[in-house]
Amino acid sequence: MSSSPASRSLAAENQHLREQIQQLEIDRAAMAEAKERADKYEQSQVRFRTVFEHSPLGQKIITPDLTIRQANATLVAMLSCTRPAEVEGRHILDFAHPNYRADWHDLQERLWHHHIPSFTFDTCLVRADKTSFWCQVHSNLFRDDGEELGYTTLIDTNAHKELEASLKRLYDTQETILHLVAHDLKTPIAHIQLLTALLRRDVFNPKAEIPKFLALIEHACNDATTLLKDVLYLGELDATRLQKEPTNFNAFLDTQLTAHRLTAQEKGIELVLELPPQVVTANLNPDKFSRVVANLLTNALKFTPAGGRVVVHLEEHAGRARLTVQDTGVGIAAALQAHIFDKFSDAARVGLSGESTTGLGLFITQQIVRLHGGHIWLKSREHEGTTFFIDL
Repeated sequence: MSSSPASRSLAAENQHLREQIQQLEIDRAAMAEAKERADKYEQSQVRFRTVFEHSPLGQKIITPDLTIRQANATLVAMLSCTRPAEVEGRHILDFAHPNYRADWHDLQERLWHHHIPSFTFDTCLVRADKTSFWCQVHSNLFRDDGEELGYTTLIDTNAHKELEASLKRLYDTQETILHLVAHDLKTPIAHIQLLTALLRRDVFNPKAEIPKFLALIEHACNDATTLLKDVLYLGELDATRLQKEPTNFNAFLDTQLTAHRLTAQEKGIELVLELPPQVVTANLNPDKFSRVVANLLTNALKFTPAGGRVVVHLEEHAGRARLTVQDTGVGIAAALQAHIFDKFSDAARVGLSGESTTGLGLFITQQIVRLHGGHIWLKSREHEGTTFFIDL
């Protein structure tokens, strides 16, 4: 017996209702699942923000063009800033040391062009107060809202670098002392022994020659003392943490040249100091850096003949203090220039007036400049003179 139209209509409505209820159940389950995912995501974001903000390491998120999108409090403090707004939105190259900008371009190339998932390197950054520090950088590539971003961790390794440099200087000093004892002190000691033996043997020692022998002994003792002083000075650089202070570089140089003007006058050499109209301030340890100026001027006067000229020039170059010491002396052979800053360098020579050298002067000069965060180099041609450059 067939059902009536009314019953068929009722059955259809019931079926439709059942389908609607089923769909509502599906939608409710989907909404519950979506809410659960959203809650989990929010919880993960809270955990991320907690870890990110309270991490003892510097943390930042950077975009493919190296803009800092987000920075934590540790990174803000590392850069000597006070608020995240002083860091976020800025380009990371704003904080990169000029000599190490290529490190960040390398990171950009590896992460976003070659899609290497992570990259680690050591680099140098400049704080807001213009001081610099070493750090290790580790960056991971990740996706967020369809973007590829870099999650970057910075570890301040300045203390580690300083310790490493200090240990290296200590090792160098120990090596220098061994070299000094094994080689360089032998000569003056042998001279003293020989001259003492001659003084004891009357047959080879007429009274007229006694003053000459004593003068030679005194000269040998002075050579040995000078060597020992230089080595002890290197040890002092290792043992003492360099305390620097903002220094009027113009006035500092004028004072340093006072003692050398008389020497230049006696040698018949013109000594000129060229200072900029504005005061150049540099972060120096005046006592240690005076040794740098003294060593460079002593060398310039030692190898410049009478009638020559030595010019000490100060300027600001690319935001840094640049000191140059230029002479019109005998110059340095091209083959020796690569070793001019070596300990007991083969480039060490007797001065034009017979002045002796320990072979440590320019090595010490380079060490002091490096302790000041600076760079020293030279340009020279034989018979045309030498110029030393220092950037601080």
